[in-house]
Amino acid sequence: MEPAFSTCSTGKNQSPVNIKKNETVFNNNLKPLYKQYTAAAANATLINWGHVIVLHYGVDIGGMKINGKKFAFKQMHWHSPSEHLFDGQRYAAELHLVHEAEDRSTAVIAILYQYGKSRKDVDPFLAKLGDGLEKLSKEKCAKNEVSQVSVGMLYTKPLTRNTHQFYRYIGSFTTPPCTENVVWTIFKKVRIISKEQVAALKAPLAAEYKENARPEQQLNGRQIELYAGDY
Repeated sequence: MEPAFSTCSTGKNQSPVNIKKNETVFNNNLKPLYKQYTAAAANATLINWGHVIVLHYGVDIGGMKINGKKFAFKQMHWHSPSEHLFDGQRYAAELHLVHEAEDRSTAVIAILYQYGKSRKDVDPFLAKLGDGLEKLSKEKCAKNEVSQVSVGMLYTKPLTRNTHQFYRYIGSFTTPPCTENVVWTIFKKVRIISKEQVAALKAPLAAEYKENARPEQQLNGRQIELYAGDY
C-alpha cells in the first residue's frame, strides 16, 4: 500500500460495512433527502476507469441537501457484487451516487440490487445504457488510460428516486485513498437487476476488477442510524 493510501489500512471509519438491521438506531432528528436536481435529462458519458464504470453528466444537474448543506452531483458508478451488506448478505450490485460540497466534503447515496426472478426483471435505467456498455467493452486503452463513449441525452431518474427508509453513517471512500468523513446514505429498499446487466457492467473492466467490491470493514463503535419517515 502506497503511503498516500495508508488510511485504507489505518483508518477507523472505513467503508463498506455490514448493516445489521436489528442493531441500527432510529434517529427522529434525521431529515429526508432534500433533492434539488435541476435537469430532467442531460448529455451523459460512460467512462471506464479500469476498476469501475462511471457515468458522468456533461452539465451541472444540481444536487441535494443534507442537514441544510448543499452537495452537488458529481458522478455515479457501480460495484458488483455489492459493497455494503444487509445482515451479512452481499447482493448482486451496488450503485453509488457521488456528491460533493463546496468544502470538498463528500456524500454518497448507495442503492443495492438483487437479481430478479426472470430475464424480464431488469433495472430500467441500466437498460438505457446497454448499447453504451457494449461499445465501451470494445474500446481498447493502454494501462492507466481511460476509455469513454457518449450515450447522448439521458434522463436523471436514478437521482430523483426517493425512499421512505434509509440508513446513515459516517464512513469513507471504498477505493484508495479511502478518505474518511464521507456521509453515507444507503437506501433500505433493494432494487432489481438482471444477470445480463451485471455482466454488461463487468465486461469493460480489467480482469482483476471484474469483482470490484471492497471487503467489509469494521464499525469500530460507529452507530448506523435509520430514517423511517414519509416524503
